[in-house]
Amino acid sequence: MKLKVEVVSKEIIKPSSPTPDQLRHYQLSFLDQISPPVYNPLVLFYPMTKSNIQVKKTKVIDHLKQSMSDALTYYYPLAGRINDNLFVDCNDEGIPFVEAQVKCKLSDVLENPVPNELNKLVPFVLDNAEELPLGIQFNVFDCGGIGIGACISHKIADALSFFTFLNTWAAFSRGDHESSIVSPEFVSAKLFPPKSTLGYEPRVGISTERIVTKRFVFSASKIQEIRAKYAKSTACAGDQKGPSRIEALSAFLWSRFVASIKAKSIPDSCFYTIVHAVNLRTRIDPPLPEHSFGNFYRIAMTVPSINSGEDCCDLVNQMRESIRKIDTEYVKQLQDGQSHLDFIQERAERFIRGEMVSFSFTSLCRFPLYKADFGWGKPIWVGSPSLTFKNLVVFMDTVSGDGIEALINLKEEDMAIFGSDEVLLAYAVSQKDC
Repeated sequence: MKLKVEVVSKEIIKPSSPTPDQLRHYQLSFLDQISPPVYNPLVLFYPMTKSNIQVKKTKVIDHLKQSMSDALTYYYPLAGRINDNLFVDCNDEGIPFVEAQVKCKLSDVLENPVPNELNKLVPFVLDNAEELPLGIQFNVFDCGGIGIGACISHKIADALSFFTFLNTWAAFSRGDHESSIVSPEFVSAKLFPPKSTLGYEPRVGISTERIVTKRFVFSASKIQEIRAKYAKSTACAGDQKGPSRIEALSAFLWSRFVASIKAKSIPDSCFYTIVHAVNLRTRIDPPLPEHSFGNFYRIAMTVPSINSGEDCCDLVNQMRESIRKIDTEYVKQLQDGQSHLDFIQERAERFIRGEMVSFSFTSLCRFPLYKADFGWGKPIWVGSPSLTFKNLVVFMDTVSGDGIEALINLKEEDMAIFGSDEVLLAYAVSQKDC
């Protein structure tokens, strides 16, 4: 359904304690510099009764603002301003906190979430991350339910950093200070020193075309069926466990993407890539803790045959091998930076010329997505608005933890075919169109 959202108030929240002078210059790392200037968004939904929220709303909002102020003292770069893709001026200018009223019931959203409509529940346009690192929108539904919309700049943080911050804010809010609050480690620029990125445009890939995002939900039983489809390939490679959930779903969705574009005229010079975002924290020697803040991810690229159908038994092994190459030796070369910059520059040029089409995957599964308890329980659902990249799949755990939601971002005309694919819909439940 179409959401009607009315902004009630806007305020700037500053850290509860001033940032010391010696911490006021936060250097962006090389991986921050080459990350796209977009916001990563999430909306966390909580049920409340109308009588509850009317009585408590002012108290709840004031409490959230104070706990945010306390959390920003730990995460002081988020209250600063990003400067020229080089550093954050940690000047304590603060973050926007928006209060909004949503003219429907929370159940209306939960029964049929439409990602493109969820963009109205976050404070920023996603493809315009310039100075502000963070923003919050506190949404109240007519029934009393709450949606906390948050945006964090990809120039300063990856998904795990985002979740860690949100869970720290929640811990402050519920008063659980000692057991749940861990100070972030700001080591990214030391491990990946900044470089001159002159000539590289990090906005490559951000689409100005009409992107449609659809949510497809795979139950545990359907995921098991899909894993069984690709088990033969991993068994041939000596792995009796079979493909992981993400490996199997990636291969399956790639096969349906290929089926949906077969009618298109594809130039002979064009090649396709399957891209997976990989968390580097466990691949650095020594490994980094989860609360290491910044961008600690890189991409694994697989070049499959465009004729790889759903029975392409080697595709899972190809993807697995590409991801396996993101190892400690890879990280050492990445720390040098120059060869990787040359590689992504060449890839960006091919993308701009239309010689390369990427189908990208990022998985938020097994991340602490449903831990943010602000004092009134854990979220009943966590959703993502529509993103600004085409041919992008985001995997998220269902609230039960055993299924997977796939948020798929495609050009409007591509989604028209992909979203009605009978093979896909035999395994996944899709949203209804608005």
